[in-house]
Amino acid sequence: MKRSKLRIKSAIGHIETLVNDPGDTRRGLAFIAHPHPLHGGTMDNKVVQSIAQTCHDQGYVAIRPNFRGVGSSDGEYTGGIGETEDMLAVIAFVRSHYDATLPIVLAGFSFGGYVQHRVAQQMEVSKLILIGPAVNLYEFGAVPAATTIIHGVDDEVVPFADAENWAQAHNIEFRPINDAGHFFHGKLAELKAATLTACLS
Repeated sequence: MKRSKLRIKSAIGHIETLVNDPGDTRRGLAFIAHPHPLHGGTMDNKVVQSIAQTCHDQGYVAIRPNFRGVGSSDGEYTGGIGETEDMLAVIAFVRSHYDATLPIVLAGFSFGGYVQHRVAQQMEVSKLILIGPAVNLYEFGAVPAATTIIHGVDDEVVPFADAENWAQAHNIEFRPINDAGHFFHGKLAELKAATLTACLS
């Protein structure tokens, strides 16, 4: 296994990015987006780490950038527009160093789900996994057919009914996790299992 921390060039400077590469067994590239930068969201968020670990364990190169203005990333928060540009820059850079045929998985938690759904509108991906997507706070548009939502039944930030209704309206696979709040306290094992199923389905 190879773990690297990079500073990848984007339109506003450089984006701090952590890459965990399983080596010759790699089966794809998984890009994971963290929650809201102005509310403490970083690449080290425990939900983001759990998703990255699950993907890595399944043979995916797990890539976690810090959005602009977070950690050592340059720039300032832009509400999702610039963050989408940054993620696209990270994807382009990472893809250039690997087999171009490797499938791409996008995963995003909360605000990160909003960013990743925007990224998926601009490129072809094999999977889009949205964890607690903030459908009540941002204007979500179309998503790929191969999209899964994982949501806590007791989510105190994004009401469960809002996420479920949005999933049904867009014919999206919906995986509820009982007794789980927005940050999945005490429910990371269940989150990992749901992520694993989404990756393999």
